[in-house]
Amino acid sequence: MVHASATKKCSALPTKTVDVSSVSDLFEFICSGPLVDKIGITPENVGQAIDKWLLYGSQLCRLFQLNELKLTIPQKARLYHYYIPVFVWCEDQIALHNSKFKDGDDVPPLVIGFSAPQGCGKTTLVFALDYLFKTTKKKSATISIDDFYLTAQGQAQLREDNPGNALLEYRGNAGSHDLPFSVETIEALSQLTKDDMKMKVPRYDKSAYSGRGDRADAETWPEVEGPLKVILFEGWMLGFKPLPSEVVKSVDPQLETVNKNLEAYYDAWDKYINAWVIIKIKDPSYVYRWRLQAEIAMRQAGKAGMSDDEVNDFVSRYLPAYKAYLPTLYAEGPTGSDPDRVLAIDIDEERNPILAT
Repeated sequence: MVHASATKKCSALPTKTVDVSSVSDLFEFICSGPLVDKIGITPENVGQAIDKWLLYGSQLCRLFQLNELKLTIPQKARLYHYYIPVFVWCEDQIALHNSKFKDGDDVPPLVIGFSAPQGCGKTTLVFALDYLFKTTKKKSATISIDDFYLTAQGQAQLREDNPGNALLEYRGNAGSHDLPFSVETIEALSQLTKDDMKMKVPRYDKSAYSGRGDRADAETWPEVEGPLKVILFEGWMLGFKPLPSEVVKSVDPQLETVNKNLEAYYDAWDKYINAWVIIKIKDPSYVYRWRLQAEIAMRQAGKAGMSDDEVNDFVSRYLPAYKAYLPTLYAEGPTGSDPDRVLAIDIDEERNPILAT
């Protein structure tokens, strides 16, 4: 039986530029994705751009070393229901950004923020988007809030200044970042508007000092060159905003200092972000399960990994912030953000996008 809706959708496929019989199944699959309506595309839009979708899929298969002729359903969903729709949305945001400037103007790169819990796959998503930008000849740069952690010396000082506060004992929470350094980096990247401009982008070495971490040697930092079209900025606490003291103390008394530190973060990070991707989870405990899965996989591969107790201790230092700040982020969006430029994506425990319930 052929449903009327399926017939209508398939009619959106162009008949001259592609072989409809070979792509109609993929077309239906793309149109059934949970992000299609959110990013504002219609079956007609997909049909008109089906060659691009096929090309993007092929490029991502090459990146992740997948056989594009034998994709499993989860692999197919990850590419065509998640990575590519987000890329299409990002391209639309860049076009909207560029339209605000006149011919001949120096157009600064669009900064897109990706706020998502640890372990949910945001780094892989940004990796895929960065690759697609490069294959479509758009110069991009990626940065993470991790790149702006205090140096090992600065982290030791933070620990000394906050004795007994487990949330500030190690890197992670608000207060453990070098905010002036992040402002300097973001503003410098935003000025890469011409061909002859280059700069090195900072990176953080989490393995230094037996896992305590330190800023990586500047000689190892990757170099980017202009003109940049987009900066992809990702982090687990992007968009978090301070709450009344009594609210955070009810979650964890140790969070009060973190909450105070958070007051400086809007001017250092969020105000530079023009568009947002917010990856939402139903239960913060997913973070523990995801981290445990990663460490088990590392141990099985013969690499050094945390024990189950160590994973529990590690995640416990982040959970108070998730419990305190995620509800407001999900309900109100980041401070100063334009609701029309925020893409909220609900994901399940398998890290796949789902329809919001």
